[in-house]
Amino acid sequence: MERVTLRIDGMSCGHCVAQVGKALRSVPGVDVEQVEIGSATLSYDPDRTSTQDIREAVENQGYSLKP
Repeated sequence: MERVTLRIDGMSCGHCVAQVGKALRSVPGVDVEQVEIGSATLSYDPDRTSTQDIREAVENQGYSLKP
């Protein structure tokens, strides 16, 4: 398992936190540790998913990842 903290642009409320958390939990091999406004910490299995899949899950909800 790889552990990563994502910095996320565009989140401003509890609804944003819930949407991002739900999207990340739907990605196979992802274990979400914490989601808060502006960030998410998670572990993922690189044999089951890629960082691109994780990025797309966040972006499909209308948010963007900071570099």
